[in-house]
Amino acid sequence: MTDTIRWGILGTGWIAHQFAQGLADAHDVSLVAVGSRSSDTADAFADEFDIPRRHASYEALAADPDVDAVYVSTPHPFHKDNSILLLEQGKAVLCEKPFTINAEQAQAIIDVAREHGVFLMEAMWTRYIPAVVRARALIAEGAIGDVRMVQADFGFRAGMNPESRLFNKALGGGALLDIGIYVLSLASMVLGPTPQEVVSTAQLGETGVDEQSAVLLKYAGGELAVLSCAVRTCTTVEATFLGTGGSIRLHSPFVKSAGLTVTRGEDQELIALPLQGNGYNYEADEVGRCLRAGDTESAAMPLDESLALMHLMDRIRSQWGLVYPME
Repeated sequence: MTDTIRWGILGTGWIAHQFAQGLADAHDVSLVAVGSRSSDTADAFADEFDIPRRHASYEALAADPDVDAVYVSTPHPFHKDNSILLLEQGKAVLCEKPFTINAEQAQAIIDVAREHGVFLMEAMWTRYIPAVVRARALIAEGAIGDVRMVQADFGFRAGMNPESRLFNKALGGGALLDIGIYVLSLASMVLGPTPQEVVSTAQLGETGVDEQSAVLLKYAGGELAVLSCAVRTCTTVEATFLGTGGSIRLHSPFVKSAGLTVTRGEDQELIALPLQGNGYNYEADEVGRCLRAGDTESAAMPLDESLALMHLMDRIRSQWGLVYPME
């Protein structure tokens, strides 16, 4: 592995732009290639970010010998095939969340990565931002005692477009897979990915996908996670960890939190942790750290946890009767 991680991006949509911008603030990286389904979109993206190698197919990007790692930015239903294509060519893969449509697909990707001994990580970029890293460290050192409850919400109101990825069943639409994964991942980070009890309800909209939902998780020790997500309702986008000795609140919006508040009794400590860059740089740094260390997965976002979270979302969707056409 070279000192500088040579990145490629598969796909040229909105999230690909966010990651490309984030790489500008990552350490020891170079954005060297992009792959699209046409030369026009590949060239336009490459021109925007001054990328030297532009490929008119995903297969060409996967075969590029001058690429170390690839960020998969395509819609959810294509993550499995895109990731496997890259892994079989020996490319390290950072796959945008949610990992896949369901646990069966996630297992397929993981099996290929482990068979080939190639790095694979779900792009849960929020797990690496400074405020979340500090919250995790404070909890681990017992700063608020034992965590008994996690509360988190993530919601916004998107314009209704039945063909968009948010509302189209064929694209894995709905709030749960798109942003519900953030609140589930946050609870998993502290309480684990395998609750004993799962109770949920959702409002399914005119296209049949979940427009808003609430999820209650109960864990082996009685701990609770109270979570909600929405794509047609604006929410506060806050997250709080409640312990036996205090609480930690990630400031809104928690997905880009610039700080946190630690409360112990009447004492409050405000910790400012502004983002450097747009936040996507931190997950790129984690990939680089892992690759230089020879790791095939991240200890902060292990593959078994990503798989367990997909199982959990499968379980939640089964309570609503929400099935995607590719399943």
